[in-house]
Amino acid sequence: MTWLPDSRTNGQEERNKALLASTTYMRDEVTSQVLNLRLQIDKDESLSDDALHQLRALEIAASRTAIESVGELAKIGEVDHLGGGLDMIGALTMTLAMTDYEKVDFTLENAHASIGYYSALAALGFLDREDVIKTFRQGLDIPGHVSWVPGGTQLNGGRLGVMIPTAVGQALGRKARHGADAWVICHCGDAGWIAGHALNGFNAADLHKAPVTFIMHRNGIQLSGSNQQIMDKDPRPIIESLGVTIIETPSLHDPVTLYQAYRKARALAREGKPSMIYPTGYRSTAETKVDLNWLGSTWNIEDDVKAICEKNGIDPATEIWVPGAMMSFRDAEAMLECILLVNNLPGGKGHHDGHMKGRDVPAILNGAMLQLSKDEAAALNGLENADKRTVVTRARPAPGSKNLILSADACNAVKLPEAGKSTSPRAGVQAGYEAVAKAYPEDVFVIDCDLAPSTKTDKAKAALAADHVFELSIEEQIATIMANGIAMSTREPQLVVFATFAAFFEGIAREGMEMWRYQRNLNGINEGLNATIHMSHVGACTGRDHFSGWALDWINLGIGYLPYLHRFYAPADARAAFLAIKDLAAHSGGHIIGIPRDNLPVLAKQDGSAALWNAGDDWETITALRTVDGAKKAILAFGAPAFLGAQAADCLNEGGTPVDVQIVNGLPFGDGELDALLAKYPEGVVTIEDGIIGTEATGTCGFAGIVATAAARNGIPAAHVGIEDPRIAPSEGHMEVWEHFGITADALIEAVKSL
Repeated sequence: MTWLPDSRTNGQEERNKALLASTTYMRDEVTSQVLNLRLQIDKDESLSDDALHQLRALEIAASRTAIESVGELAKIGEVDHLGGGLDMIGALTMTLAMTDYEKVDFTLENAHASIGYYSALAALGFLDREDVIKTFRQGLDIPGHVSWVPGGTQLNGGRLGVMIPTAVGQALGRKARHGADAWVICHCGDAGWIAGHALNGFNAADLHKAPVTFIMHRNGIQLSGSNQQIMDKDPRPIIESLGVTIIETPSLHDPVTLYQAYRKARALAREGKPSMIYPTGYRSTAETKVDLNWLGSTWNIEDDVKAICEKNGIDPATEIWVPGAMMSFRDAEAMLECILLVNNLPGGKGHHDGHMKGRDVPAILNGAMLQLSKDEAAALNGLENADKRTVVTRARPAPGSKNLILSADACNAVKLPEAGKSTSPRAGVQAGYEAVAKAYPEDVFVIDCDLAPSTKTDKAKAALAADHVFELSIEEQIATIMANGIAMSTREPQLVVFATFAAFFEGIAREGMEMWRYQRNLNGINEGLNATIHMSHVGACTGRDHFSGWALDWINLGIGYLPYLHRFYAPADARAAFLAIKDLAAHSGGHIIGIPRDNLPVLAKQDGSAALWNAGDDWETITALRTVDGAKKAILAFGAPAFLGAQAADCLNEGGTPVDVQIVNGLPFGDGELDALLAKYPEGVVTIEDGIIGTEATGTCGFAGIVATAAARNGIPAAHVGIEDPRIAPSEGHMEVWEHFGITADALIEAVKSL
């Protein structure tokens, strides 16, 4: 299936294939032979000397890679977030030593610190070091934010705060399958935590007892200044009030104490208690004076400290706060400038956008903090000469892959409304989700925001265990993001559905779909995840709530995400809704389904002999509702107004104007499918939909826009019925509202005659 009928006409498909073919790591499966750095956190009470030396050696190796890489960017006038990247490496290396990619996994919320991520993976052998140095931010393989590569996180980041609730979802999905062994570690910055979706994510972690640990890289610096200048808030009491246990540790750069913090976090995760490892840093105490001299002697950079103090007229005996996560760690000059900044001392600079422009990279690499000690060199040499660890990284199943298929017996057991009965399509939704949940209780997850009786996921929820159902009150945005996290918790077939009112998706909860734009599969393709976004109460068919409950742009919303979807469904009645649920469950990939609230007639075959659809039928893009001999015109109905098409066609056919009616049950059309349909009707087509189709001034959009484009390309007349001016409408039943907007059988008749 292609989302656009002419997707190959401009050569884009060929260019995509050529780009993917030129990559090193974008594959369906990659087998890596990597250094066997493994920490048995459940077994070993403390970090051994050998493990300590291995961790520090790998951290130094990765730091050197990161610095050289950004040095290459400087040659083409580019910069990167090197400061946060260097800060990230040490703790991330420890995380990687605990990750098995099945029960224990990780991600990064502050995904701009990606050079640290790629460099750490290169140090272990997942990526070639020269690839990271030469191609970071210069190709598809190693892009500028965290993306999925072998050995990495499949949670591609870029928007601060988003990965916090996503990691919660992933942790809950793994918990449902692996119990107490499940654990997700999420590295995060000290800026994104205050985002609303991040705070809601912390709340969700506590509410549903997610086995997740957040590691805050509290370096005290944001994009344009220090935290003190931008957001002078202590995260601990706020996050702890949301149910996340704070585990304080002096520094993320001290593996010995950090390991103990990880052990506490692991124990809490086994109890279903989310936690945050928070580095407090170092300040003077009665026993120890923490000043610039202390900093120099602790990290063997006395000469660097002396030089920067002399340059800025600072007494090296000045007491300071040394953050527990130091931006630009091991790049001594930049690191010291960051420390001066967070202490409001002269010469302070933020290195959030840490660059190498005008800097001497070889001199930096010769710095004391970037040299291996004898013990570290021996430890690294031992790792390199030991047997390697084999890690196989596999892409997520492609959209359309086999997923949860309902058996014929399960379909036959379903009772659907009879033809002619007026009922909400939600009746088919309820039956569909319940049937899939009963057939696959271990593989179905439902996220709800206090609306299950209205969205009709209630019976599915009742059929599932508590660890497969997540109630989030009115946190719709977080629910969509969590759904994506659960979708990434396994490659196995599953159905993850979040259902709420379509108006909330339009106005509040779009980030869950937006994530699909930047979630790259291992094969290099950005695509929707194996999750269903269920938009209930679509269009003007939403009862008598007036504008507050409407989603008049729902079709355009769904069309906007078509490149990332397997399918976008718009069922015309309750039986069609059941088939849509059955189909989306049967296929892996991103799905959006739009369901009207109000009653619609269950459609019958043209001769009235039976219902148009039955539970055992396969879903199809196009269903013929009316066909007559000699018809060279047709009504193309998208979803709910299909019965109006039948009324109009019956009137026209009786009057001697032969017209067919074709129901479009969803998108995308198959290759050439729309063109083939239009070819049957050389005298023209009329579309009808319950959504905004635009005006001459704004341009045609919605389903009408898709057909208008194809009709123009094929030289076929087209007219459109839908909502042109959404600004004013009555607060009555949907038929009265449709009449106000001109969505009527009479309007269809007039449009057909005008062709």
